[in-house]
Amino acid sequence: MKLSVGKLTDLPDGRGVRVEAVGHRIALFRIDNSVYAIGDRCSHAEASLAEGELFDLDVECPRHGSEFNIVTGEPDSLPATRPVPIYPVSVEDGEVFLELEPVEEDA
Repeated sequence: MKLSVGKLTDLPDGRGVRVEAVGHRIALFRIDNSVYAIGDRCSHAEASLAEGELFDLDVECPRHGSEFNIVTGEPDSLPATRPVPIYPVSVEDGEVFLELEPVEEDA
């Protein structure tokens, strides 16, 4: 499912923004005209990665300092050892789109 999450110009450059869509909690990061999308929950302690500080292509978890690569989702430092999900993102005519599959809710 292709889903619009807003205009590129509405995303702050060099900072994270949290969005929730079809059951996913996602941290968006804009660097110049590129946008990266990763799971918003730190795999170590559930903190919001959108609230973390961005260093080049790594975001630092605000709770315990683990860094995650925003391209691969892989942790680059401890205490996190598991990656976070990454999501395909595209920019078309100034609008940002995510490719998402809805999360199935347990009945």
